[in-house]
Amino acid sequence: MLAFAPLHDAVGAAGRALTWFTTLLEPLAGDAATAAAIVVLTVVVRLLISPLTLAQVRGERRRAALAPEVHALQRRYADDPARLQGELFALYRANGASPVSGCLPLLLQAPVLLVMYRLFTTADGGTGLLEERLAGVPLGHHLGDGLGGGTLPLFGALLAALLALAWWTSRRMRRAAAATGTVAGTPTEGPGAAVLGRVLPLLPYTTVLVALVLPLAAVIYLVTTTAWSAAEQAVLRRPRPAPAPRRHCIDGR
Repeated sequence: MLAFAPLHDAVGAAGRALTWFTTLLEPLAGDAATAAAIVVLTVVVRLLISPLTLAQVRGERRRAALAPEVHALQRRYADDPARLQGELFALYRANGASPVSGCLPLLLQAPVLLVMYRLFTTADGGTGLLEERLAGVPLGHHLGDGLGGGTLPLFGALLAALLALAWWTSRRMRRAAAATGTVAGTPTEGPGAAVLGRVLPLLPYTTVLVALVLPLAAVIYLVTTTAWSAAEQAVLRRPRPAPAPRRHCIDGR
């Protein structure tokens, strides 16, 4: 039942934090205070891992800047895939552009999602959050528990938001692959890259599938963190203005 001590302690701490935020937000949010508290707690988590996200963006920019060299390596070692892989990773290592650094923010959010799932499917938190509701739907409600009342429109709206965010993220991944000449660190012309190029842009849509089996509280967390990621990407990865051309002096002036 995953009831080992670290997880139990994490669930208890998250429950206490949510209860505190709920009490703080209740005058403004009323019956939706707990749902609002989940959103606030999600934002706090994302702010805590934002340094890793900044490092991820810097790594992607380094890989984009290396695109001409990557293409040159692809042409030089087109007939030697093993050598191509080695040269490519050596190039990344020398320029501090690890192709796996972008996974860290996502990996760190997985435990939070697990804690949220446990908090609203068991009594581990000891805070009575299982009885809290949003629009009349219990925050521990799953789609499999029935579609009566406000369940269908509420889950429908959240799933539609996840689908739209997945489409946006998938499009951004395709553009990033085209800009850097690599897919997850693999040359776009290398072995296996064609499969990765088709599969990786589909991964954002797994959030929709995951949401189908999560309680409402965890779906709210998933929507919030995915929307935060989309906004973060839009801000941090916006095109940089081209540097202004330098003016040459004329007649020594």
